[in-house]
Amino acid sequence: MNSLAPVHFFSHGSTMMLGEPSESADYWKKAGDLALAHKIKGVIMMGAHWDTAGNGIQVATNPKPGKSPVAYVHPSKYENYQLNPDLKTAERCIKLLSDAGFEASGDPTFEWIHDTYLILIRAFPDGCPPTTLISMNARYDPHYHMRVGQALRCLRKEGYLIIGSGGAVHNLYRNYWAPMVHYSDNFAQEQPPEPWALEFRQAFEDVVTTTSGPQLRRAMSRLMKHPLYRDAHATDDHFMSALFVAGAVGDEEDEGVYGKLEAETWELTNMCNSQYTFGSWPKTLASPV
Repeated sequence: MNSLAPVHFFSHGSTMMLGEPSESADYWKKAGDLALAHKIKGVIMMGAHWDTAGNGIQVATNPKPGKSPVAYVHPSKYENYQLNPDLKTAERCIKLLSDAGFEASGDPTFEWIHDTYLILIRAFPDGCPPTTLISMNARYDPHYHMRVGQALRCLRKEGYLIIGSGGAVHNLYRNYWAPMVHYSDNFAQEQPPEPWALEFRQAFEDVVTTTSGPQLRRAMSRLMKHPLYRDAHATDDHFMSALFVAGAVGDEEDEGVYGKLEAETWELTNMCNSQYTFGSWPKTLASPV
């Protein structure tokens, strides 16, 4: 295992995308195959649909979680997939977060949401690896969420794969839904994405691919002050996992490690699904057990 496992930022739109074949879905299969080849210890993920009120943050500790349904995706594509909550690592994450000053606790009743389990299905179709889910905080403070990633960053050195599942351009109010509603086609592009979506998408890529270390953290938080941020994000929930990733890959040790745009899929005209990877596995695969 290399000293630092890769970190992935999954910029998803409605997640209907992962219900159908796409370039982004193919990317996740390749990412999962590489992770298994290097014998990952588990997955730690922050999504975009679970937040905690007040000052706190929670970690999923339900031993037998169910799955929330996915709009426009047939249940046969996910209902039989067996989830694998990593309760031991969940308790460890709670301790790491508590030691870092967070009001961290477990949630033994949390049901997993599509922004997390659909990624696992695409990346690990033959079986879910041990997985730990981290909530957001409902105040959506960028620096708070960066500190969450920073607190859990040490687990990369032990072979855990860290994933942020959110969105670079995610504004449900400004999408074009007619092709999906009438024809079940979320990939129809009857017209190009609008300028506000293209420009913020480019600003996001510029930050991810040209800044690193502590500079990445600063630049990622500044994106929330971009003139088109509110056009691209009517709500802040899908942006917080990007800050979580910046925390996990933005230490001084990470200087020179830039994010790579590995795949991209547009849906509903203005929804941009960009898949980024920070870091890489070593050239030599892990030895078989």
